[in-house]
Amino acid sequence: MVLEDRADVLWIRLNRPDRRNAFDPAMSAAISEAVEGASDRRAVVITGSGGSFCAGGALQNLSTPTVGEMRGLYQGSLRMFDAIRSCPRPVIAAVNGAAAGGGNELVVACDLAIAARSATFGQTGPRVGSSPVTGATNVMGVQIGEKKAKELALLCRRYPADEAERMGLVNAVVDDDELEPTVERWCAELAQLSPRYLEITKISSNIWWSAARDSFSTGLGMLVQAVGSPDMVEGATAFLEKRKPAFPPPQ
Repeated sequence: MVLEDRADVLWIRLNRPDRRNAFDPAMSAAISEAVEGASDRRAVVITGSGGSFCAGGALQNLSTPTVGEMRGLYQGSLRMFDAIRSCPRPVIAAVNGAAAGGGNELVVACDLAIAARSATFGQTGPRVGSSPVTGATNVMGVQIGEKKAKELALLCRRYPADEAERMGLVNAVVDDDELEPTVERWCAELAQLSPRYLEITKISSNIWWSAARDSFSTGLGMLVQAVGSPDMVEGATAFLEKRKPAFPPPQ
């Protein structure tokens, strides 16, 4: 992770391109701490490196998972999303590539989102032996409508940036080379406004996030109970081996 200070705006650049900027507990903790410490800035921007935005939680250990490791991954991601929502400053997702799984939920958590035209969006949970319970199964429905949110969460399809904008998942789509200049212009516009009343407006708008918060904890508790299940192991193993999963039949 790389932190950049630009005109009183904190830019957080996810910097693990070898794993498409997927976050592990250490990375999500670092992001949380950076966001939590940004109250003296005008805004916070989260973006990726190496042509990817974020692939969600790191799957490297999911084919041989332990309850402790998975609990740490889940709790770390929830803390990160909560930090974004409770940050007194607007948090903008500058989506410069694929936002997949928890990376798509990261977009859901941010207050505003601007996407490069080459960016893609989508959930991965049931395909890789997991479930997107920290945003996609609850708050995303408020943002884009219940039926469309269930389509993303259940079918694990990929959507281009223009379709994400039509759905309401992002605010704007721009050419790739205009992404950061556009985000900087939005930040400059925010800088002209009252920080005090921006904070009131932002925290007041968290009503649906706060209402869904118990659902996050309940969902993560169910995920912990499913650690090591045949579905989790097969989904993660197939992902790492770049093949289609062969899940057990329903019971």
